[in-house]
Amino acid sequence: MGTKTRAKKIIANMIDSEEIRIAVLDDKGKLYNFFIERMFEHQRTGEIYKAKVDSVLPGMHSAFLNLGDGRNGFLYLNDVQGIEVKPGMDMLVQVVKNARKGKGARVSPRISLAGHYMVLIPDGHETGVSKRIEDEEERLRLRNIAKKIRPEGFGIIIRTVAENCDKDSLLDDVNELLLQWKEVQRKAKLSSSPSLVHKDLGLLERVLRDELNDDIDEIVVDTEEDKKNIEDFIKRFFVEANFEINYYDGAIPIFDVYNIEKQLLELQDRKVWLPSGAYLVIDQTEALTVIDVNTGKFIGSKNLNDTVIKTNMEAAIEIARQLRLRALGGIIVVDFIDMNTDENKNELILQLQELFKDDRCKPGVYGVTGLGLVEITRKRARTDTRAALSRSCPFCEGLGQVTRVESVAMQIKRFIRKITASSKSKALLIEAYPLVAEYIAEMLLLIWEEEFEIKIFIRGCPDFSWGKFRLEAQGTLNQVENKIAALEKREGWAIVHRSSPT
Repeated sequence: MGTKTRAKKIIANMIDSEEIRIAVLDDKGKLYNFFIERMFEHQRTGEIYKAKVDSVLPGMHSAFLNLGDGRNGFLYLNDVQGIEVKPGMDMLVQVVKNARKGKGARVSPRISLAGHYMVLIPDGHETGVSKRIEDEEERLRLRNIAKKIRPEGFGIIIRTVAENCDKDSLLDDVNELLLQWKEVQRKAKLSSSPSLVHKDLGLLERVLRDELNDDIDEIVVDTEEDKKNIEDFIKRFFVEANFEINYYDGAIPIFDVYNIEKQLLELQDRKVWLPSGAYLVIDQTEALTVIDVNTGKFIGSKNLNDTVIKTNMEAAIEIARQLRLRALGGIIVVDFIDMNTDENKNELILQLQELFKDDRCKPGVYGVTGLGLVEITRKRARTDTRAALSRSCPFCEGLGQVTRVESVAMQIKRFIRKITASSKSKALLIEAYPLVAEYIAEMLLLIWEEEFEIKIFIRGCPDFSWGKFRLEAQGTLNQVENKIAALEKREGWAIVHRSSPT
């Protein structure tokens, strides 16, 4: 790879197994894309289950399937060909949409296995090539290869990353996916329902598979094991590439070093400022997302029409970025500032279509309505970022949002890591909101103590706000236990969580 003027970086925060986060930064260090996955989350897109039909609802032309991990999957009967779906029967299904906002995952009996260069579809017959490969000669070459290597009884879709790929590499991908499918069938035969029979790649490999291209010049990760995994992946699929792969082991958390934590907080704001001083207001509802464009502090330099056009064009660029970053899908309605001429409106629509060209979630732009609104549709590929990072507020009964308990817990863990990196204390007393303290005590405390080789006490404080926490005491085990005894004597309500009796 030669020197590039526009170089992106992949920053992988893998050190905490409870929550892994991966950010893609542009050449200016600005967040370009963001991915998150938690240890305790279930029913991810791509997973295959041997499920049991729980109930069939003819009036909704749908069925609910027991996947075995607490939340039923939703199946459209239109997706089922040639069989009558009945309660109690077993079905092999794949998650096609993650569970979200109180809804279970959507599942389909149509299975597809994603490799690096292609998608293999058991019981399929199609031979397709990604529409994002625009060169017609290359599309024809790949289609001809796909027809020759497509196994009998399978469909093949060639992915964008396969552009200029040779036949042998594509064939290797087919053979690997065939072995994968045989293993799925074997597990499905031996397993009782409901059970998980195939888990998709971990987040790191999925991001590398989908995001790694010539725009990336550096990958930074905070564990040595994952640095080796990345090197192995690149040797396998990018033989001639020259990505710089670095292991970060500094005391300051990796997302702080690259100013990503601050950008993630901004990502949860309703208001998004534009460079000119104009701003967007983004409101998410159950059914759709509404984006309002405002001139704000931007007053322009020529006339009103020029100011409106510049604001709308600048807003279009940021809207394309926000839809990608926030993983927004479904129906999006944008209230741009009114423009006088059809020419200006058409120019805006063309600008949006061009900006969405490389978006793998295939946004569609449907022109300007009679009310002056622009309608956009975008495929839901994963849980939206707001839902991944926050939850409905327990203090206002769902009218607002607070950070998820898992995210507060991880903030506390990163806080503890900073303390242990700069202190020789043998014990810590951390104070947090009671529900947060209880969650840490039940799910994470023992794991953290083993990882940091330090005794940790968590004290619930009812007068704290949801996301507030602090270090109340540190030192030797005896010093911290004396502090706890004094607190319990002075404040009888104090609840101090311990991993085990001391």
